[in-house]
Amino acid sequence: MRKLSTNSTSVALKQILHNSSTSEAYRSLRFNIECSVFGREAKTITITSASRGEGKTTTAVQLAVAYAQIGSKVMLLDADLRNPSIHAVFGVEPSQGLTNYLEGQISINEMVRETIVENLELIPSGSRTQNPSGLLASKLMDTLLATLKENYDIVIIDTSSLLTITDAKIMGSKSDGVLLIVEHGKVKRDIAKKVKEELMLANIKLIGVVLNEVKDNQADAYL
Repeated sequence: MRKLSTNSTSVALKQILHNSSTSEAYRSLRFNIECSVFGREAKTITITSASRGEGKTTTAVQLAVAYAQIGSKVMLLDADLRNPSIHAVFGVEPSQGLTNYLEGQISINEMVRETIVENLELIPSGSRTQNPSGLLASKLMDTLLATLKENYDIVIIDTSSLLTITDAKIMGSKSDGVLLIVEHGKVKRDIAKKVKEELMLANIKLIGVVLNEVKDNQADAYL
């Protein structure tokens, strides 16, 4: 396992850790998720959105931090193999990560990174690949998730947006539930409804919908 130097921590992560009002909103989101599973244990949660730029990665990071702050052992997994960005938030190189493991090049321990957040570890996306969907759909991905569930209290998975590619559906089908991120005023209601219906048709468990960028003194995220 590689350790993360505090000097490499990005400005974005520092802002996340020191913005008390935003942190409170995501603590509330964590609590709402726990209430929404209706007795089911949700140890793997996939975060996705209808389109790019709606805040899914920010939500994944914030939610992972919120769980870590209550003492849960958290794994943050970057499964957005087309446009990865979690590595940038934590100031680590994306290489030697998920794709490298799924292609049989490295072990689990070699791709796991420590972070400056106590109880929170991450797996970056790895090197670029020509077959992201195939790797995510593989049996080795199932094995990895099973191992992570045994070793962590919660696994937060950032993945691609839903409208143009199948990656999010693949990861949603492999996880205990999906959290859909929708940016207020960006995605039309019929598009958001279509995305929700696609998840339901694929028999993917939708935990809830987070409405991002809500103004007028409202919280940053709702479930």
